[in-house]
Amino acid sequence: MSQSGSFLQSLLEMLSRLLGSRPAPPPPAPTPPPPPVPPPPDDTPALMQPRVLMIVYNPVVDAAGNKLIQTLGWRDPDQLAAGYIADVKECSAGFVDYQIVERIEADELPVKKDGFQYAPSDFVGFYRAGSGFHDPDAVDYEAIVAKFNLLQRIANNEIDEVWLFGGPYFGFYESTMAGAGAFWCNAPPVPNTANCPRRFVIMGFNYERGVGEMLEDLGHRTESVLAHLFRSDAAIGRAYNSSAAPIVQSANLFERFITYDRTAPGRANVGVLHFAPNSVADYDWGNATRVQSCADDWLLFPNLPDPPNLRAVDCGDWGNGDIREHHKWWFKRLPKAPGVTDGVSNNWWQFTIDVNRA
Repeated sequence: MSQSGSFLQSLLEMLSRLLGSRPAPPPPAPTPPPPPVPPPPDDTPALMQPRVLMIVYNPVVDAAGNKLIQTLGWRDPDQLAAGYIADVKECSAGFVDYQIVERIEADELPVKKDGFQYAPSDFVGFYRAGSGFHDPDAVDYEAIVAKFNLLQRIANNEIDEVWLFGGPYFGFYESTMAGAGAFWCNAPPVPNTANCPRRFVIMGFNYERGVGEMLEDLGHRTESVLAHLFRSDAAIGRAYNSSAAPIVQSANLFERFITYDRTAPGRANVGVLHFAPNSVADYDWGNATRVQSCADDWLLFPNLPDPPNLRAVDCGDWGNGDIREHHKWWFKRLPKAPGVTDGVSNNWWQFTIDVNRA
């Protein structure tokens, strides 16, 4: 190397020391990924004890003081309520324990939507004759709400739901919802109730019939509430449409739960209230045809096996056509586990019982 080159290098090194030059800083570390978003907390209560106002329409029907239920030989509503409460508690594994906090026996028949009201003795005559009933049949729910001060009692947190007990041709829906934000609950919401801050359900039970039919009322309420929660109204409609094409894949867990062999051939789950896994028509709970179903996998929810544990099932699995036994079988498979899956609590009972959570 020439002397000029050596001199230039020495000069650059001296200037570097004088000016305090430092090595270039290392490149910045990559930004760490954001922490995973935790699942929403599961705020399911440990136990639900809904408070019920029970209203029994049982008027005196003759001068001797005989009442409607006894005169026509219908069932004791208190025994029906006790059987229903016991079945719900059993099927929910103790999670739902209804409490009847007040019982009112009404000495009249309910007013119809058009203002008509039966005289009790006239109603007995029509029933025995099998004709003469008033048309239209629909009851005036707004009149019931007003008469029993339901909105105020719900707002005051005195009660959580209402059970109406009546006979045929009383015009009750199986269930209907009232209050702010009320939605379809196997019937249109009760109008003019939005000023009540809490939603609530009014059940319409028929004391001419049994506990099995009461469970059916609750089952359709459950289907409506879960269809609302999962945005699956179209799926429920399809499940009850005998001409609908089979589905290829369920959009969510509820839609999977309600599949049966006609809607998902060879891969039935639990079905809907009217259609067991092998049903081919409404109320076909006594069908002995064997089909492949994984209904029992829902007893393990949320740990559903993959692939599903399909096995051959028939009506012997759910009571050989007995309405009460089928509905208990269905409800026992309704999820009631702790935790959250896909942003929804693993305990679906809470939504059907407290509709303010749906």
